[in-house]
Amino acid sequence: MKKSALWFVVAMLAIVIGVAVYPYFANVDLPEASFSAYGSETVRARVTQILEEGTIDIDTGQSQPYQVARVEILEGEYQGIPMEIDYGKRQVRTDTYRLAVGDRVLVTISKTPDNVVNAYFVDYMRSTPLLWLAGIFAVAILVISGWKGLRSLLSMAFSLLVIIGYIIPHILAGEDPLTVSIIGSAILLGVTLYLTYGWNLKSHAAVFSMIVVLLLTGGLSFLFVVITRLSGMGDENSMFLAQSMQNPLNMRGLLLGGMIIGALGVLDDLVTTQAAAVFELHHANPGLGFVGLYRSAMRIGQDHVAATVNTLVLAYAGASLPMLLMFSMARGNYAYLVNFAVVAEEVVRTLVGSLGLIAAVPLTTAVAIGFALYADRLGALRQVLGPEGAEGGHHH
Repeated sequence: MKKSALWFVVAMLAIVIGVAVYPYFANVDLPEASFSAYGSETVRARVTQILEEGTIDIDTGQSQPYQVARVEILEGEYQGIPMEIDYGKRQVRTDTYRLAVGDRVLVTISKTPDNVVNAYFVDYMRSTPLLWLAGIFAVAILVISGWKGLRSLLSMAFSLLVIIGYIIPHILAGEDPLTVSIIGSAILLGVTLYLTYGWNLKSHAAVFSMIVVLLLTGGLSFLFVVITRLSGMGDENSMFLAQSMQNPLNMRGLLLGGMIIGALGVLDDLVTTQAAAVFELHHANPGLGFVGLYRSAMRIGQDHVAATVNTLVLAYAGASLPMLLMFSMARGNYAYLVNFAVVAEEVVRTLVGSLGLIAAVPLTTAVAIGFALYADRLGALRQVLGPEGAEGGHHH
């Protein structure tokens, strides 16, 4: 009960600190949005009537369904005013969904210099089902993991706070994306790991190991981004972002920062699991020295590396299915296709991330063994470092 009360105090303190530091995180001079054309704004609207439906021939020689609907604007300068939009007449449709009365949609309203107002369908409003999904996720993790699940949710909330409140605003303000990403990653590591796993030797070993591995991953990323002459402009999103920014944006730094942040999640699981394995082995056989403990832990770590690297590759492959289709269309001419920046970026991202995971296991093993075997020699500092590990460790 005392332990639960202590964690409640820690959690509440983390929330208070997060609320307190958020204004500092976001206190940067952001550029004005330049995504919209002259006199346009994107607002929410509700479909009130379907006026017309049919099919139309498009430039590709195919036909697609279209709809003309009347919508009521729900916010902004034109709130409450009915307008007409069409879906499928002016643009190639990428879905088979149909507008229905009551649907909430996003609409761009543009006003020309001669005061002609037009409305265009942009996309469906998806916030409500996404909130339901987030609620189901939160309930599920609380039911299965209990108090530890609550700590994980708080850690995830803090991660989002750092990304949205610090990393993104400072990059948009023109600061170096790589530097901002490294600082943001260090903040994430220090808070989320301790909030999730507690203040103990296992967490200390994991945090120290992850910082070293992230620096190694960042160095490898920088090296191979330079060697492969990647500019960070490999896809349309990057080019659109660079053209839309009023301040010059270091796209190569943004690519490197993305690689570092992307490696955080997988490293978290691998490093904490390996550190926990070391402390469990030491607890089960206190007579094992450094070499014996290292060999035993590395046998466990080899399985972790194989499973985690495969997870990383599958995660990137799932997010890059269109690129994989390009490989299939190349009909075996992969050596030619891999030279394109959009493909090379994903190859570097996957292989550098995997190298970081491989390096994390022996490094974490050695650091955790050092904490397990030699922490008692630190004297008074030993009490400050806390117990070996919380709740018997972390298992796969």
